[in-house]
Amino acid sequence: MKRLAVLGSTGSIGCSALDVVAALPDRFRVVALAAGRSVERLAEQVVAHRPELVSVAEKQDAARLRSMLPAGLGGRIVCGPEGLEEVAAHSSVDVVVGGLVGALGLRSAYAAAVAGKRLALANKEALVVAGELMMRTARASGAEIVPVDSEHCAIHQALRCGLPAEVGRLVLTASGGPFRQRDLETFAAITIEDALAHPTWKMGPKITIDSATMMNKGLEIIEARFLFDVPAERIDVLIHPQSVVHSFVEYVDGSLIAQLSKNDMKFPILYALTYPDRIPSPFGRIGLSELSRLDFQEVDPRRYPAVGLAREALRAGGAMPAVLNAANEVAVEAFLQGKISFPDIVQVVAETGAAVGSLPSPASVEEAESIDQTARRRASELLRSVPAASG
Repeated sequence: MKRLAVLGSTGSIGCSALDVVAALPDRFRVVALAAGRSVERLAEQVVAHRPELVSVAEKQDAARLRSMLPAGLGGRIVCGPEGLEEVAAHSSVDVVVGGLVGALGLRSAYAAAVAGKRLALANKEALVVAGELMMRTARASGAEIVPVDSEHCAIHQALRCGLPAEVGRLVLTASGGPFRQRDLETFAAITIEDALAHPTWKMGPKITIDSATMMNKGLEIIEARFLFDVPAERIDVLIHPQSVVHSFVEYVDGSLIAQLSKNDMKFPILYALTYPDRIPSPFGRIGLSELSRLDFQEVDPRRYPAVGLAREALRAGGAMPAVLNAANEVAVEAFLQGKISFPDIVQVVAETGAAVGSLPSPASVEEAESIDQTARRRASELLRSVPAASG
């Protein structure tokens, strides 16, 4: 039986991971949970899974959680960044599910890597912000990083079919989000509700907006560069509206090895938890006979400038991917608050990169966090000059 810690347990990834545990109770046991301020949902999870250790955002959240639990239930409750790290490095844990959103997940992901854990990583930002540091640390400690992002999980599986020298290119697929066919002239009128209406996946708001801009795909290019040690020029993106082929690897002999499954994050989570084994899934099968077509098309740089911006950040090297990520988080939050328009998101990110300029890659988590904060401050300053969004 594998013992799990789930970071971001009340988010979409965390809830899916706990669904996997509930469906396969003889294989997995939850030892530790970490969440933010969704205390009511966390209390339900604690009652269901009875972890030894629980982390929340603040001390007052810990008091609220304790008041909601039956006497003697809940184990030890910790809080803050130190609590996240303690959950990630818990001595009884075999696998850490990294389900936090944004750069917030870096420190706990790093703690899991230092502790030599298997990290089932959905938090792509940890590798975007500090990819070299994370991979170097994992190699030194013997930690395994198995991706939960559906695209990187697909590539991880396809890469098992050949040797590294036989790989021609990696191809990440993208749904294209809700604006794949929308008139470009109307992008300034896109509302928050429009952008949150993803056609195929159910995700949290930040990730859903990233899918609409396709910044998520730009971040995934950066993640793939570090995770699979493949040069950026051999990592491509194709629009695939059906979201059935989750990504594929093209080998030098022209063979394409693709991974297909239902649009459900429980599939990549189950893979990451059980790798290198495969076990029968209780989550159904894709009906190939029901698929009428599989479409693929190139990425239009006018519609999705975020992808090119991410490639530029990767070419610039150093800390530029971290700057890109921080600026994007600030800009997405501003859009969700109605402060800027949809096209302003990418514009703010581009201007932040130009304003911050070249910085070396972080050599420590502290350096990575300092770079992140510098970029956030600059992005916030730039937001003040952006005209308020209308409507």
